[in-house]
Amino acid sequence: MASASVSRIVPASPDKVWNIIGGFDSLPDWLPYIPESTALEGGRVRRLRNPEGGIIIERLVAFNEAERHYSYAILEAPFPVNGYLSTIRVHAVPGQENAAEVQWSGRFNPDGATEDEAVALFTTIYRDGLDALHTTLAA
Repeated sequence: MASASVSRIVPASPDKVWNIIGGFDSLPDWLPYIPESTALEGGRVRRLRNPEGGIIIERLVAFNEAERHYSYAILEAPFPVNGYLSTIRVHAVPGQENAAEVQWSGRFNPDGATEDEAVALFTTIYRDGLDALHTTLAA
């Protein structure tokens, strides 16, 4: 099993960051790669559309409001992996009330790509996503 992880300090309190990214159906609010999200099964599944029209279906597998994190599995996607499980976490930065650390990580089995290619793909997705979140919060 391969893994990728990216973390980024963003210019907002942990609560403000969680209010933006903590909703399982909130990706279009901060992630340009996902302009459309539809909640299914009472909000436990999200059907995402990327700019090219590709469909990604993900299931929420864990959610912790108090600790500000959730985990999800990909059920269907145009990515060369299977067994994908990812977690997004928001942490306080000691001594900085208007900053938060966001960590986005995932584990997966490459399927149709090398491990290095799969790791590079998700590292880029996570990095670009957290860069977009930073831009949203800095505006």
